[in-house]
Amino acid sequence: MNRHRTTARGVTLLLLVAGLAAAPAAARLDATVTTPIVFPVVGPVSYQDDFGQPRSDGPAHQGNDILAPRRAIAVAAESGKIKFWTTSANAGCMLYLYGDSGTTYLYIHLNNDLTKGNDNRGKCVAGTAYAPGLKDGAHVQAGQQVGFVGDSGDANGIATHLHFEVHPKDGKAVDPYTYLQSASPLLFYAKPGSAFGLRLTGTIVTAAPDKLQIQVTTLQAWPTGLKLTKLAKPLTITVPTTAVVQQKSGPTGSRLLSAYSGQPVVVWTQPALATVKAERGDDGALNAALVQLG
Repeated sequence: MNRHRTTARGVTLLLLVAGLAAAPAAARLDATVTTPIVFPVVGPVSYQDDFGQPRSDGPAHQGNDILAPRRAIAVAAESGKIKFWTTSANAGCMLYLYGDSGTTYLYIHLNNDLTKGNDNRGKCVAGTAYAPGLKDGAHVQAGQQVGFVGDSGDANGIATHLHFEVHPKDGKAVDPYTYLQSASPLLFYAKPGSAFGLRLTGTIVTAAPDKLQIQVTTLQAWPTGLKLTKLAKPLTITVPTTAVVQQKSGPTGSRLLSAYSGQPVVVWTQPALATVKAERGDDGALNAALVQLG
């Protein structure tokens, strides 16, 4: 499948570029979505259902534009084989992901800048447009980094974003919006198998002797330094017996018996090796090392 003609120029980007915000969490059901994909961009984003919108200089919009900061991490929506595409003036730096399910995903307008500004000095190569060390033709796992968000091609100077397309059975494009709304977002990204740690600030939703459910207001990840605010849904954190629990009143090391709903809390997770389950914040995937109760 060789699709070269995709353009991002249009009213949608001009409306969205005013600011980045978390996209709505509620998903619209669609019979075409059988297994939720991994959301293709990590961190704060903004997008809307702009599939099919007319373009003044080409065919109707074949994807959804996901606005994100320059060099935000783009990850594989599902496991599959990737292909670099570097010869389209409109798409700029582009990547195909041939999913193991048979669905093909297009990642368009990837980064071509070498500095924090829009310098257009970079090439469509690993480390600039594509993930460091990624080889053309490689098989990637769901949630693995495949590239960096940018504004290459005819998106140059408009807004940094990922133009994301979905082609079931490697056929014609369908509206990605339902896929994105039902996708599993990653809380953070770390190279598979590398060490990471999180600092979670928020309030307690529910508490048990061995776990906390937290409505997170701020998440900070190390070593990437990624910071997220106001997560859409609570996270469940396991609190093993080895975790230190501190509270304003009561001895250090006391357990969670006095914790209550709405109580401020700060949690540092145990250093661990990155997995997709941990990056999604699946129940049981994150373990507390230190809990500070407000």
